[in-house]
Parts: sequence; C-alpha cells; structure tokens
Amino acid sequence: MLQRSQRVLETIPVGSLGLIPLKSCQQLGQQVNDYLVKWRHSSELEHKSNIAFTGYERDSYLIEAKTPRFGSGEAKGSLSDSVRGNDLYLMVDVCNYSLTYQLYGYTNHMSPDDHFQDLKRVIAAIGGKARRITVIMPFLYESRQHKRTARESLDCALALQELVAMGVENILTFEAHDPRVQNAIPLYGFETIPSTYQMVKGLLENVQDLQLDSEHMLVISPDEGGMSRAVYLANVLGLDMGMFYKRRDYTKLVKGRNPIISHEFLGEGIKGKDMIIVDDMISSGDSVLEVAGELKKRGAERIFVFSTFGLFTNGLNQFDEAYEKGIISRVLTTNLVYQTPELLKRPYYINCDMSKYIALLIDTLNHDVSISDLLDPYDRIQALVKKYEARQPILDD
Repeated sequence: MLQRSQRVLETIPVGSLGLIPLKSCQQLGQQVNDYLVKWRHSSELEHKSNIAFTGYERDSYLIEAKTPRFGSGEAKGSLSDSVRGNDLYLMVDVCNYSLTYQLYGYTNHMSPDDHFQDLKRVIAAIGGKARRITVIMPFLYESRQHKRTARESLDCALALQELVAMGVENILTFEAHDPRVQNAIPLYGFETIPSTYQMVKGLLENVQDLQLDSEHMLVISPDEGGMSRAVYLANVLGLDMGMFYKRRDYTKLVKGRNPIISHEFLGEGIKGKDMIIVDDMISSGDSVLEVAGELKKRGAERIFVFSTFGLFTNGLNQFDEAYEKGIISRVLTTNLVYQTPELLKRPYYINCDMSKYIALLIDTLNHDVSISDLLDPYDRIQALVKKYEARQPILDD
C-alpha cells in the first residue's frame, strides 16, 4: 500500500471532513476513522492552522446517523450533528443481513432494499446542506441486475440515478459486476476499485512456499465474465491463465437462472500447478467449488480462491467439506461486506482488510486530488512480490 506519508496533500480541502458509516458498516467505518485521525494528527502540513483548514485535525470524523423504525416497518433518518458545508462520505454495506428490525411483532432481517432506503433517508436528512456527498458502497446495490433481458427492470441503473438526483456527486464501489452500469450517470463520478493488492498481500503473508512463475502457478477465471480480472492478475504476477465457460440448459429456469450443465476448460496444462481462482463474489459457492473440483480432476495442486465479496448465501458446510477433501487450500475475501464470526474462525479463510485503502481514498479525495495512482496497484504488487521472493517480511506499509 502506498504510504500516507508519501502523499503530497497540501491543496485546500473541499470542506471539513465528515464520515457517516451507516449501522451496516460501523465496524469498517470505525477502522477507516482511526486511520484518518492517526494520519492527520501526525501530519506536518504547514497550513493546518489556516482558516481554510478549519476542522482538519480532529479526534474523530465520525458523524452518527440513525435510522429508527416504527412498529409498522416504516423508518426515518436523522443526524447527530450539523453537516453544513462538510465534505461527507457515507458508507453502507447493503449485504449486511445480520441487522434486524421489528415488523408487526416479527423479527425481520434487513435486505439490500432496506439498506438502500436507509442510505436515501440519511441523504434526505442532510437536506442539501453539505458541500459535497460521496457514497462508498463496496457491494454495488442491485449490481447483478445490470442489464436487461426481455421485459426486465434495470434496478442498478435506476438506483444510481436516484442517488445523483438526491445530490450525490461521487460513488465509490469495488469490483462492480459490470462497470458499464456507470453509463446510467455519465456526468457524475463513479469509480469501481480493485482489491487485487490486498488479495495478493493476504496470500503472500499466509502461504510461505509459493513459486510465482508460469511453470508452477496458473490463474483461473471461473467464467467468461471474470476474464478481465484474471488477465490483470496473471499479467501482474507473470503467470499464464485459463478459463472455464459454463454450458447452460436454456430450455429451463431454476430460481430465475438457466441451470449449468457442465464447465468446459480453455487454457494451458494444469497438472502439478497451484491455482488461483479469481472472481468478484462468492454467492452460494456452487460455481467456484465446481471449478475447483474440475481443476483437481485435471491434476491441480493447491487451489486458492480470490473473491472480493464473500456472501456465502448457502452457508459454509460445502466449503468445509471441500477443504477437508483437499479440493481447496485457502479462500480469500475482504471485509467490505459482513463476515460471520464462524467464517473468521475457519482454518482455510484469509481476511483481507480494506480499511486502510478506503481511508487513503477518502483522505485524497477530501483534498480534491486525483486518485488515479491509487486505483492501479501494479507497482505496489510488484514491490510485494520482490519482498516475498527475497524472503523479506511483508510489512503493513
């Protein structure tokens, strides 16, 4: 990671920094706040006493937002402090199903729809008084419904248009399922951010005997949709890549999808090599485990799964079984979405922390400085690999 001390941030901030993590994102928001407080207290910025930097150095940038609900399930948004003239960063995890509310006496788990409505309530509570609003939504709401097939809704595009109509200027998300959805709001800021650096770092920190060359390792895309991610990782690490494509039965619909008949492989030899399967999300996990099983049948050695979002919608039992059978060695996902305590205890699981990266993005944007160099982790990954091959410790730089 590029160090905060290496950033030259002497431009006047857009406004006094305010961080509003919704309840769904409180733990990650607290970690981001801790980095921001630490950096700005230790900063030797010569203009900190200038009136234009009022509120620059504080003990906390967190602003509490509440979204209480009535017994009928209706709700409202409220803020604990004034946000007039502030540069605000709202954080929301639309996949946090652990939160509940009472609905006519029943306990209801919050869905992505509930979280998105709460986000809009908080923006409404801001009431147009902020200098600028940026939404950090790691898992892009309704991003799996990003294109129309026959008579269908375009939920993600509509959601983006709703946000900018309410005054949001920038939207930051991670590994959008299809980045072309930004065409719905072409005149506003939209960034889809990779987690490649943190994934590679997590693997190198936890597995000591990797041979990072094309003779011993292969990058795998589980389907044609993930090709760009696999190509990028293969190029960065100097590896070859392969791809599976799904043969589907288009005469049937099962839970809204055409069932997969088989996975066909395209690529170089697999036998005796370690594999990195790269995907944007693990939903049920069926697809990635089927691909891992196919790789094992073809003679693959260890299999490492990289996925930005670990949703595990069908639980962890099938992953436990795959690990016990030696089909998978490690699973790496980020803390951008809710992680169950059970997942964090699994021996095969590696948690990749994204809080420092998010803090660096916020700190840079608050100064109205380009984040282009932060969005391409190529040089930072190369530095990691050199340290790893030289058997030097990989520090949290």
